[in-house]
Amino acid sequence: MDELPKLVDVEPCKLGRSFENGNIKFYDNFGIIALQFKRSVGPVEAGTMICFGDKIDIIRGFPKIRRTLMLYPSLENHFKDEVAVEEKMNGYNVRIALVNNKIIAFTRGGFICPYTTKKAPEIMDMSAFFIDHPELVICGEMVGSENPYVTHNYREIGKLGFRIFDLREKGTNKALSVKDKIKLLESYSLPRVKFFGLLKIDEAPEKIFELINKLGIEDREGVVIKDPNMIIEPIKYTSSQAHNGELEYAFTYPFDFGRAFFFSRVIREGFQAFELDETDDEITNRAHKLGESILYPMIDAIKNIAEGNHASEDILIHVENLKEAENFVRHLRDLGVIATVHSYGKGKAIIRREHQSTSDRISNFLRGGLY
Repeated sequence: MDELPKLVDVEPCKLGRSFENGNIKFYDNFGIIALQFKRSVGPVEAGTMICFGDKIDIIRGFPKIRRTLMLYPSLENHFKDEVAVEEKMNGYNVRIALVNNKIIAFTRGGFICPYTTKKAPEIMDMSAFFIDHPELVICGEMVGSENPYVTHNYREIGKLGFRIFDLREKGTNKALSVKDKIKLLESYSLPRVKFFGLLKIDEAPEKIFELINKLGIEDREGVVIKDPNMIIEPIKYTSSQAHNGELEYAFTYPFDFGRAFFFSRVIREGFQAFELDETDDEITNRAHKLGESILYPMIDAIKNIAEGNHASEDILIHVENLKEAENFVRHLRDLGVIATVHSYGKGKAIIRREHQSTSDRISNFLRGGLY
């Protein structure tokens, strides 16, 4: 407690209150003893891990990337002369760092994921990178059709892959410039997200709209727009297809997602249609797709519960043994997810995730319960 305020540049009284409120907790897993920041404290982001060992490693939480609803004014107001545009991929955010001479994968909330910690080094060889750059943190997206958190099919990736979007310094969370990041990753043959190039501010919105249209048709998510020097915070912009896909998934389990989740995606559609100055026919088409994404999966969910089933989804993961699958389930439970190992055999485990709120509330309404 004497050293912590100096390490994170936070007043002792703020840290003390955070401990009392449970916003900072002790964490012991995967051979790592750490302090886990459940919420932001002063300048320290939520998800930050202070790991103890031969030396103290501070793995800062990944900063929240804000979203623009109107490209033209946002780019002009937020950035200077030009922007770097990279692909935003549909997966889960992971930070990978060398801690106590082990390569460890941290989820956004600051938990060590045993599955990702094992799989990431199998996907890409990071050993030489971390020997030369132990002070850096790899920030990226785990993606693929067998991604246990967010399943999405990318033809070039297949079952499971990793794409790096940032390199950041331990402790300070300072990001390398886009140019330096690309150069360093290429020198170690490490996979990165697609870089669409540098764009002048006055031409960027039109070209980003073209990109978004193409990405949407290909069932891809969107873009992250960055200051080439990574001094100004990046912003993100996503396709209509991505909004509809997220709504379709969420309304399959409508009572396990907050109202803000649904509302924000509908708002994005409204502003996007307005800025693109869509015709009546284009707006009608957008409205049909939006409504279908909401109504069809919800009706299917009600039918499923009415037939005596539960709201659940099965996730396939490849593991070496049953113990690995059980470790992953324990990790999910730490995250507050109800999950079990449904089956295991020949290196494949089916993890069943229960969406209990949806099952319970739909069952109640079907019996005449009031909303």
